[in-house]
Amino acid sequence: MTVRGGSILVLNSGSSSLKFGLYAKTGEGWRPRVKGKLDGIGASPRLTAKDERGETLEERPVEHGVREGGGAIDHLAGWLAARFPGERPIGVGHRVVHGGALHRGPAVVTPALVEDLRALIPLAPLHQPHSLAGIESAADHFPGVPQVACFDTSFHRGRPAVADLVPLPQEIRRASGGIQRYGFHGLSYEYIASTLAEAAPEIAGGRVIVAHLGSGASLCALEAGRSVDTTMGFTPLDGLCMGTRPGALDPGVVLHLFQALGYSAADVEKTLYERSGLLGLSGLSGDMRELLDAATPAARTAVDYYVYRAVKEIGALAAVLGGIDGLVFTAGIGENSAPIRERIAKASRWLGIELDSRANAEGGPRISRPGSAASAWVIPTDEERMIARHTATLLGSSELRA
Repeated sequence: MTVRGGSILVLNSGSSSLKFGLYAKTGEGWRPRVKGKLDGIGASPRLTAKDERGETLEERPVEHGVREGGGAIDHLAGWLAARFPGERPIGVGHRVVHGGALHRGPAVVTPALVEDLRALIPLAPLHQPHSLAGIESAADHFPGVPQVACFDTSFHRGRPAVADLVPLPQEIRRASGGIQRYGFHGLSYEYIASTLAEAAPEIAGGRVIVAHLGSGASLCALEAGRSVDTTMGFTPLDGLCMGTRPGALDPGVVLHLFQALGYSAADVEKTLYERSGLLGLSGLSGDMRELLDAATPAARTAVDYYVYRAVKEIGALAAVLGGIDGLVFTAGIGENSAPIRERIAKASRWLGIELDSRANAEGGPRISRPGSAASAWVIPTDEERMIARHTATLLGSSELRA
């Protein structure tokens, strides 16, 4: 199939938000025509949309019909039809968190693929159902338009085999399609790797740790732009402390929940995915902005632990790489929270990072001092652009540009 014109619609469906982008082919290739999000789904939904220059096209509450992801896509489809009358996308690209062992790269959506992805819901219950709902809703609104699933796990395929291992008996590891360390946030890391040559050329071919810090958080060790290891594993529960997820956890704690406290499997799932992390530690919120503004000891403890886990895992990945040439902050907290970046960078001084406090306060892009043995950067991620690239390529176009 050859893409000859029209637009590519990108959907990044979450439990309470829908990020989207409409990419159009111009003389310069594929460029974002509009990007935005519909957040507060199920509570106080709000639509925000901006053009390629960052100018606001729409910013308003949504009063009716947006109580879940399907309703969000219904509203978005109507808004796009009104804003861009007569246009019909030639392809729809989706972020899908878990691709499992079978899918090592983006794939055209088929009924068989949907069934494969549905089987992975227990491994990503916060994300996978919303991605599948987005695929179904898009099929209803754009019948006959091909859809592409882009997996957060794909970028980490091809790592050293030892980085994928889970040390359980072989018969268990082979069960249910394969128990292994998959890694996540791959679309974000892939985008950062693709932009380093332009944004931070001095480290693009070297040893880099990327800190994707947000309500979901992980680190990735890159060597010459390829994933070597990452902090998330079999599911998006592993690794760093997150907004509502605990990160790395002694398996004995889970046994204790079952055996001593009488939790059911559903109770454990809800606790680990929705009640732990920053929210669990603070008893207040999983939002870093609220915790930094709060004066309670529990809020301070939650922030301290978030930083502590990040610093500890940076040290582990630095060991895997044999040292680092650069540290890159990205995602919601990484891009916007100067205090968190400062604490992490200063604690990582032993790796050769000399923080430039003024540059950090201004948001970078370079936030380390000249002459720093290892440099530190703030580089915005763009998962939607990465999805658009993959969608265009898989549907036959290689002209999507950065």
